[in-house]
Amino acid sequence: MWFKRLTFWEWFRDYFPISLIKTVDLDKSKNYIFGYHPHGIIGLGAFCNFATDATGFSQLFPGIRLSLLTLATNFKIPLFGLYLTALGVCDASAESCGSILTKGPGSSLMLVLGGAKESLDAHPGSYKLTLKDRKGFVKIALQYGASLVPVFSFGETDVYDQVDNPQGSKLRKIQELLQKKLGFALPLIKGRGIFNYHFGLLPQRRAITSLVGKPIHLPQIPKSQITTEMINKYHTLYIDELQKLFDQHKNQYASKRRSSLDIVQ
Repeated sequence: MWFKRLTFWEWFRDYFPISLIKTVDLDKSKNYIFGYHPHGIIGLGAFCNFATDATGFSQLFPGIRLSLLTLATNFKIPLFGLYLTALGVCDASAESCGSILTKGPGSSLMLVLGGAKESLDAHPGSYKLTLKDRKGFVKIALQYGASLVPVFSFGETDVYDQVDNPQGSKLRKIQELLQKKLGFALPLIKGRGIFNYHFGLLPQRRAITSLVGKPIHLPQIPKSQITTEMINKYHTLYIDELQKLFDQHKNQYASKRRSSLDIVQ
C-alpha cells in the first residue's frame, strides 16, 4: 500500500484531474468483478483509480482488496513487470481471476472489458464499447459466486486524439490485423508535448470521472453446470446496469459529448 499511496500518484491524478465516485456501498464480505468502461487509448482512469490509491479507493470501499488486471505481455517488459506487481496488478488470465477470487471475502478484480480492440474506437466525444460478445467474465463470476460491478469513466476517450479509422477503412484493417498478431492495438494518436499544447505523446489535461455502479449479485454454480442461458441472462443484466449508470450521470459529466452508448461486438 505504501507504493500505491506515493505522492507521485497524486500528481498524476491532479494532472487531468481524475476522480472516483461511489454511487452505492459494497459489502466487504463479498467478492467482486469490476468491469471498466470505456478502455480509451491506455485506460488511464482505470490505472489511477484502481491500481493506485490516489483517488481514495481504500477509503471509499473499505475491506475491498482490488487487483487491476492487464495483458500478460506487460509483465515481460524489463522492470515494468516489477513495477506493476508492486501496485498489485495481475495478468488477465482465468488462472489469475480464480486465484484472486478465492483469497477470502473482499478479494476482487478489475477488468477493462473492451480490451485492445476497443482502443481503436477511442475518439474524443464518443463512447463505443466492445461488449456484446465479451461474456467470459460472467462465466468466471458464476463459477466463483462473485458479484459484477459496472464502472463507467466519462472523459476516458477525450485525453488523446486518434486518426480517423472507421470500420472497413484500410487503416482499420491494418490495425485489426496487427492487433490479432501482436495481442495489442496500435492506434495512431496525438496528444500534447511538455512545452506545447498541439503535438506530442503526453495525454491532454482533460477530466476523467469514474463512477462505480450498483453490483449485480450472482449465485455460485459449478463450472460444469453453467449454461449459455445463465451467462446470457447475467450479461444482459450487466449491460442494463451499465446503461443505467451512464444515463443517470451523462447530463452532468457528458453534456458536451455524445449522450448515448454504442455497444458493439
